[in-house]
Amino acid sequence: MRVMVCDDEKLARDRLVRLVSDMDGMDVVAEAGNGREALAQAQASRPDVVLMDIRMPDMDGIEAAQHLLKSDAPPAVIFCTAYDEHALQAFKVHAVDYLLKPVSREDLANALQRVNGLSRAKLAAVEPEMHQDGSPRRRHISARTHKGIELISVDDIRYFMADQKYVTVRHGDGEVLIDETLKELEDEFPDQFVRIHRNALISLRFLEGMEMSTAGHYQVRLRGVEDRLTVSRRHVAGLRKVMARL
Repeated sequence: MRVMVCDDEKLARDRLVRLVSDMDGMDVVAEAGNGREALAQAQASRPDVVLMDIRMPDMDGIEAAQHLLKSDAPPAVIFCTAYDEHALQAFKVHAVDYLLKPVSREDLANALQRVNGLSRAKLAAVEPEMHQDGSPRRRHISARTHKGIELISVDDIRYFMADQKYVTVRHGDGEVLIDETLKELEDEFPDQFVRIHRNALISLRFLEGMEMSTAGHYQVRLRGVEDRLTVSRRHVAGLRKVMARL
């Protein structure tokens, strides 16, 4: 697999080159010191994957990744950075992985193996879904937990529940808190989630039905979720219309 390494720090770049060069089936075809150089090198060398730093002069890694997405054969991007606060931006440009420095040999090998699988499928999964305005649609939600940055597949999310300034994300393996608003999430995923209450969005993927509770309130049943979520009266008609289309 053809790999390009982009980092403005030569020592960090050299270390990644050594790690990749020691792995079977991996070939470092280009190096770059900033995002602008990466674009030029990518056009010339056609890498399958780019190991990309984020904070770089002239053009940072996020902007470079945005431009790479528009190329005829966009490479997969794995961000390798010392800063965890860019995870949300990274997955908005559909990075395959986000590794924190110092990058371990095992983590890098696992990330490249993922890309190798994607490459055999012509990197179909790397090409981002797009909004109507042409911007990339996230496939993961990132959350800060005691483990660091945790990534939750959007397809695995059952619901979003607002609680004061945070939003609870209920997914297949539990719950996490994120610092995003329901409005932002509703606007980003209009065909995957529907609002049932001023403080709740539910996944259409897991929606099983709506029923009346013994207390006279409408509730929804979600596959894999024991709790019933309340549907406000103002959202009942809209939910019925959505369910009729499913």
